[in-house]
Amino acid sequence: MSCPKGRVGSIPTPRTKICPLLSYNKHMQIVVDDLLTSYELQGKGKLVLLLHGWGDSAKGLKDLAGQLAKQHQVVALDLPGFGATQAPKEVWNLDNYGQFVAAFLAKLELGQPYAVVGHSNGGALAVRAIALQALEPQKLVLLAASGVRTGSKVKRAVLKVLAKTGSVATLWMPERYRQGLRKSLYGVAGSDMLVAPQLQETFKKTVRQDVQRSAATITVPTLLIYAADDKAVPVSDGQIYHKLIKNSRLEIIADSEHFVHLDQPEKVFALIKEFLA
Repeated sequence: MSCPKGRVGSIPTPRTKICPLLSYNKHMQIVVDDLLTSYELQGKGKLVLLLHGWGDSAKGLKDLAGQLAKQHQVVALDLPGFGATQAPKEVWNLDNYGQFVAAFLAKLELGQPYAVVGHSNGGALAVRAIALQALEPQKLVLLAASGVRTGSKVKRAVLKVLAKTGSVATLWMPERYRQGLRKSLYGVAGSDMLVAPQLQETFKKTVRQDVQRSAATITVPTLLIYAADDKAVPVSDGQIYHKLIKNSRLEIIADSEHFVHLDQPEKVFALIKEFLA
């Protein structure tokens, strides 16, 4: 089977060949490990995988994906339990999510990505998945990546309380972004924590998973981008990652908070573009 000229992606069936996208297409779906999974694929060139943070979806990385797609093939999926992807049926940790992402890439026959870009919990996921060899990129970009679990007792206590409520799903999102996401993304495909209570346990299991030892095994060139005013994941976490990952470079962006790619999109994209060249 050959791909028709100008064809954009469609919902694949088990016998459908996955054709590279020639233009932007929203909300394609495929079943991976019995979970209906929503994703976006666009552009041509070396593959870049985008991994969103907790409570977000591929939508939160849409602008960055569009910029990167000018020079690369970019795939961004809604991780299980978020956006339009079904929630996992069991309690997961970062290892489970990493294996799922590997299965997703295999199902689409995309191969290993040239680069992985992970924001917040997506960064912690990327670190763990690389350590497990579920992902084997040539380059890694961590945007305000979490996963350093040696914070203060106060911070851990706050997370413990927040984990009991659905509000934790959008806790660190910018105010201008938060309410719209809660209305448009949650309640879809069982993504709302109140609909899928196992996500509360998944959240607690995930935020307790420290990936510092995993980070110390990473040898691929790594770009660390952190926000100077981030109250969720402080710059000190980026400094820890910088010490652990030998071949890494740390950039701190002023006048930005946890969603640094939304607060300072031009600066963030310029750094990533230069790093991936």
